[in-house]
Amino acid sequence: MADEVAARRAGETAWTAYQAMLPDVGAQDSRRCLLERHLQGRWEARKGDAEELASSFGLAYLHRLPADEC
Repeated sequence: MADEVAARRAGETAWTAYQAMLPDVGAQDSRRCLLERHLQGRWEARKGDAEELASSFGLAYLHRLPADEC
């Protein structure tokens, strides 16, 4: 349960930072779901801390996603 909360918090942090950088990205953008799944998998594989997950993996993943495929 605590792991799920930490992974979810990391996703929210990364998503908020991403939206701050790209204000035209809406709250219901499909990239958010992709991000959440990606971070959940990373969390399960590494058991890292939520801050590292959000900054190192979350934002990097979002920047790699092509905007026209989401």
